[in-house]
Amino acid sequence: MSAEVISDLKVDRADAVLLIVDVQERLASAMDPTLGTRAILNLVRLGAARTLLGLPVIITEQYPKGLGPTVADVRSAYGDVPAHEKVCFEAVADHPIAAALWDTGRRTVLLTGMETHICVFQTARALCAEGFRVHVLEDAVASRTRDNWEVGLSLCAKAGAVRTSTEVVLFDMIGKAGSDDFRAISKIVK
Repeated sequence: MSAEVISDLKVDRADAVLLIVDVQERLASAMDPTLGTRAILNLVRLGAARTLLGLPVIITEQYPKGLGPTVADVRSAYGDVPAHEKVCFEAVADHPIAAALWDTGRRTVLLTGMETHICVFQTARALCAEGFRVHVLEDAVASRTRDNWEVGLSLCAKAGAVRTSTEVVLFDMIGKAGSDDFRAISKIVK
């Protein structure tokens, strides 16, 4: 494995941004129950860790008039973060969202949301094409069916994204045990 590939696997908290794609009321209620519940739980965990980690957050909503707002638990975990309305499946095709991402100055995107095989995949593909390091958090994305979730994850990886999980990312960003950060993250994931 090359040094470049290995460095792409590392999540540096000073270079990471969390992108939450379309975790909305009507969409979330249509997800595979296990995948949807798990995704929301892990998004809440990430919300609890974001200030500690200095993690900027971008939230998108696909056509909120039809799909509703971001689900209440996620809105609560990210209360001060505004949602960017979009109509394109590829989140960064909408200029304000792309601008918000570029404005962070960060090049590692922690990609989460719904649905894995549509908006998450198309966003991962676009971000990888733009040279971002994309980490798709498997336990923080969901689809209506498990088959589509698996296909979406596979396509994200083929596009160049790293398949990972919430705990992998959180512990990678803190890097060691015995610190206040470690104790705080350990409480969040329990």
